[in-house]
Amino acid sequence: MTPETPSLTLDGRAFIDGRRVEAADGRTFDCHSPVDGRLLTAVARGGPADIDAAVAAARAAFEDRRWAGKPPAARKRVLIRFAELILAHGDELALTETLDMGKPLRYAKGVDVNSAANCIRWYGEAVDKVYDEIAPTPDTALALITREPVGVVGVIVPWNYPMIMAAWKIAPALAAGNSVVLKPSEKSPLTALRLAELALEAGIPPGVFNVVPGYGPEAGSALALHMDVDCIAFTGSTRVGKQIHVMAGQSNLKRAWTELGGKSPNIVFADCPDLDRAVEAAVGSIFFNQGESCNAPSRLFVEASIKDAFLEKALALVPRYQPANPLDKNTVMGAIVDRIQLDTVLRYIEQGQAEGARLLVGGQAVEPVPGGCYVQPTIFDGVTNDMTIAREEIFGPVLSVITFTDAADAVRQANANVYGLQAAVWTRDLNKAHGVARALRAGTVHVNQYDEDDITVPFGGFKQSGVGRDKSLHAFDKYTELKTTWIRIDSPV
Repeated sequence: MTPETPSLTLDGRAFIDGRRVEAADGRTFDCHSPVDGRLLTAVARGGPADIDAAVAAARAAFEDRRWAGKPPAARKRVLIRFAELILAHGDELALTETLDMGKPLRYAKGVDVNSAANCIRWYGEAVDKVYDEIAPTPDTALALITREPVGVVGVIVPWNYPMIMAAWKIAPALAAGNSVVLKPSEKSPLTALRLAELALEAGIPPGVFNVVPGYGPEAGSALALHMDVDCIAFTGSTRVGKQIHVMAGQSNLKRAWTELGGKSPNIVFADCPDLDRAVEAAVGSIFFNQGESCNAPSRLFVEASIKDAFLEKALALVPRYQPANPLDKNTVMGAIVDRIQLDTVLRYIEQGQAEGARLLVGGQAVEPVPGGCYVQPTIFDGVTNDMTIAREEIFGPVLSVITFTDAADAVRQANANVYGLQAAVWTRDLNKAHGVARALRAGTVHVNQYDEDDITVPFGGFKQSGVGRDKSLHAFDKYTELKTTWIRIDSPV
């Protein structure tokens, strides 16, 4: 990458039943870095046979209760140790993440590593503090309502936040006592494989946490269709998420949880309490992680009377976000994950221009590092809600600016989309803030900020943004079954 880049030993083999293994048929695929295009390592190309082996290992581990049978306090101690090991290996994991998917190293360490460790620690700490219930019954009965792990959990995660998305799912699943088979994205599989090794070192028994890299149609479909998987948790596109739900139903009616796409509206009223803060949040949030975030505020609704002032301030900030070498400590916007995604972003930019949107800045591929995948931060004005760039998820640093006249108009336009993941409202009027927040069809609504939440609150969407919630105590609902035990009491007294 650069002469200053520390050397890494990258292992692309799968992790099944506590050990590294090649794919059953010996196939591999090459993992290239979007930073400069060079080959990082060959990765096992898992398929149905490898998924079968991982599920069998997970099932055996669940049935003999080597993990599920441990007291919650014991699982807590192991998960806390797991989190500590992630932090101890933070530099290695961050560098791996940056080389694998292109995000700036400063954020891979400061955000992704720390957030993944915090998530695993939080669910470890929570699991021995979640109580079961006793139902109100007559004196002749005792009714217990208890949570039990579902069994074998399949997890499929995307390439944009590989560690964080994995942690959001494996942490509550493991804390509840399940066994897990994780299929990371083929675009960024390397940190997930390393996490499995650290989990084993922390004390999670062999077979409890398995990682099988591979392509969606080969490994992902095999996991979603597997008859011995009790639950599938998926984060990715809405198109694939729909297929996951179908496969879950076609197989053993496994429960399916999906966190899918977004086209999040960010609504700025003329009475915004701090226009500079609103501008910084709008620009910073859409360009963070190269715009490769499902909850990115890609639709910016600005009240017509302040649009010109808003855009003047926004355009002044754009130079801060010019893409640069992700390994440089000062870089704030890195590389797009691969050439396929770069071409997708550029195609949307071309389509926006063709449909009449006015390109204010950006819109071009650049190469701050030869051979890498980079695109300029891009802002369109004159966008209408029916344009493709306002309707479809781009997953790149592209902001569409749309005007509105009043609160009703803003809500109508914001809700006129198939997604409902996240939204924001900027106003000093408390009634307007509450009224608009209630009217927006989104799983999370921010008021006078964007994306300032943490692990304690649920994350997920309305409509075609998915089914179920990650984060918070509510995530335990996805990975546990409720059991009622009704006991007859014939008291002698």
